[in-house]
Amino acid sequence: MPDVNETINGLLGELRRGTIVIGVLSQLTEPQYGYSLVPVLEEKGVAVDPGTLYPLLRRLEKQELLESKWDTNEARPRKYYVLSPFGKEVYEGLCREWRKLIVSMEALTAEAKGGD
Repeated sequence: MPDVNETINGLLGELRRGTIVIGVLSQLTEPQYGYSLVPVLEEKGVAVDPGTLYPLLRRLEKQELLESKWDTNEARPRKYYVLSPFGKEVYEGLCREWRKLIVSMEALTAEAKGGD
């Protein structure tokens, strides 16, 4: 028989992967370098591994949701990311859709519980 906790953890991982984009975009209204996002997101309850974050940042930049700029003034050069104007529009649209999903899921789960 499958382990309930193992199954829940696996499914939670899938849910998190689907929401990490919104979480990352939400933190890029001001320029941030990649690694600085890790503790900021974690502090807000969204754990993200740097090995997941960097490919995501590159993908979002390629999709023109982010703009980036290298800062070479420090001893260690850092690439800073910020939402592009297009990225802001997409982020706002994703937030609207996210709120609709929350309402739908609340209704579905309340219905499944018998209206509790």
